[in-house]
Amino acid sequence: MSSAKISDRRRYWQFLWRSWAIQDSWNYERQMNMGFLYGIAPTLDRIYPDEKDPQQLAHKKEAYQRHMAFYNCTPQTSAFTLGLAASMEEQYAADRENFNPDTINAVKTSLMGPLSGVGDSFFQGTIRIIAFGLGIQLAQQGSILGPILAMLISFVPSFVVTWFAGKLGYTMGSKYLTKLQGGMMDQLMYVCGIVGLMVIGAMVASMVGITTPITFESAGLVLQDIVDSILPCALDLAVVMAMYAMIKKRFKTGWLLAICIVGGIVINALHILV
Repeated sequence: MSSAKISDRRRYWQFLWRSWAIQDSWNYERQMNMGFLYGIAPTLDRIYPDEKDPQQLAHKKEAYQRHMAFYNCTPQTSAFTLGLAASMEEQYAADRENFNPDTINAVKTSLMGPLSGVGDSFFQGTIRIIAFGLGIQLAQQGSILGPILAMLISFVPSFVVTWFAGKLGYTMGSKYLTKLQGGMMDQLMYVCGIVGLMVIGAMVASMVGITTPITFESAGLVLQDIVDSILPCALDLAVVMAMYAMIKKRFKTGWLLAICIVGGIVINALHILV
């Protein structure tokens, strides 16, 4: 077996093990970003091995900072994103003039939603229920096969999907990213940006629930109905954009949390929003 194949195999193992560890450092601000950085760090260290070289060190710091952006996805399917991002980092290092590094995070953002939808439904909503449903039935009968079967049914699909997801992501990146030069790369970034905005918009509409109880009884008007007729989820969007504006002005996370908690209590007490 050639050294290149051994090197590729080691990459795939790293994608597998490190994507499983992606939630070991989870935070409310950027969620799995540090886990993703842990997963791609060996790739970055191979690309920029000489920290005594000021240029390589600057490029490595830039890459580390790039992967501290928000990230949240099913661990098993994250291996695909990890492999693809690793391949894109290698391509960027090889051709810095024609490769836009913003595309890397744009692709990551566009993949988070679809891969989470598929991964959570398959592993959390299907495999886990089947595995522990059968395991509990056997355990209730006093069989030691109960927990063993539950772990095996959970482990095998997870292992297979994670291994091939990392391999597919890396090989797809190596094969196709060399073709994305100039305008093609700009078009890819544009499409990924649109998909990313769609994901964020869907998250705002489904995960933020802000309404107003204000009514005008004399006129028989409900303010929330009027707002919804103009733009559904407008209040949700307004609050999210206000938070985004403060983040852009570099408000610290502690201040953002304080504003949300104190402001939410005050506004709710005044019966303006609920």
